[in-house]
This record gives sequence, structure tokens and C-alpha cells, in this order.
Amino acid sequence: MEIVQATRADYEGILALHRVYHTDYIRDEDRPDGFVTTNFTPEQLLALIADEKGVTIAKDDDGRVVAYAMAASWKFWSDWPLFSHMIGELGRYRHDGVQLTTENSYQYGPVCLDRKVRRSGLFQDVFYASLKSMQARYPFMVTFINKKNGRSEAAHTQKVPLVIEGTFRFNDNDYLLLACKTSLENPAGT
Repeated sequence: MEIVQATRADYEGILALHRVYHTDYIRDEDRPDGFVTTNFTPEQLLALIADEKGVTIAKDDDGRVVAYAMAASWKFWSDWPLFSHMIGELGRYRHDGVQLTTENSYQYGPVCLDRKVRRSGLFQDVFYASLKSMQARYPFMVTFINKKNGRSEAAHTQKVPLVIEGTFRFNDNDYLLLACKTSLENPAGT
């Protein structure tokens, strides 16, 4: 398994994985295993890859994208209504005693793993690689999880050390707001 920062050449592979697990496409019986809610245009995904350098991917031995973790500045995400709402609320939250801002934090997610590689430790490796890719730019990472997505909540609070800093409501959905320092190291050492 290879974990790298995505390039434009990985666009189709990322999109293929995204389409399997996005809430617009996922089968109802697969929802309890986790889903992705954030969507993007081709231009937005390409900007996320090339300009933000914010897509960490895992490729299997055949070069197929089997996992991704997206991360970008709040400015990048500000056109999405949910992220715009989060920007307005961000100052209400603190992590490790520090008030979170758009200058000292970035937004992590969505994250997606093909079901074939789940429970393999790959989630943690991709998470820490994504965190490290943003470490020089920001001291804190922030994300949100829909309370309906129990699998994602469990992964982010039990497999990696994200801290739930609060909750918020948007568009008739309840969300957890989570954060961590970008200086965290992968305990597995990978």
C-alpha cells in the first residue's frame, strides 16, 4: 500500500471512490458502514489537489485509489454553506486552551476508505499522513461529523485521538465538531 499526496493524475481514482460512498450514491444498506456528505465540482476537486495540496490518498498494489483524506484552508471551503456556517461558529470553540480560528486551523474531511481495506489500520495511516501534510501551515485541525454517522465518530475518537469540542446544528442535522493538534505523531510509526 502506498500513501501519497494526490496529483492531478489521481483525479479519476479519487472520484470513483467518492461516488461509491457519497450519500447521493450509496445504497441504503451500506449507510451504517459510513458515508460521505461533502460533494464538489471537478474544478473544486482539482483545486483541492493542485492548489491546496490537500488530498492524501492510499493506492493498492494495482495503483487503484482505495482511500482518501481531504484537507484545506477555511477559505477554500467557504463556498459550501455548511463550511461557511462552521466558519461563523469557529470562534466559539477551543482546543488545548486555544481559541480556534480560520488562521490557526484548517478543515479536514471528507475521508473515505474502500470497504475492502477497512479494519486494516489504513485509516490511521492515512489520517496521520494527512495531518502531517498540513502541519507546517496550521497548528490545529478541525472537522465535523454528522451524528448519524456513528462509524465515522467511532473511528475519529477511538482509532485516532480527535477530541469532541462541541456540537452544532445545520440544515436539520446535528454535528459534532472535533479537533486535534497537527503535531500528533502516528503511534504505529508509519
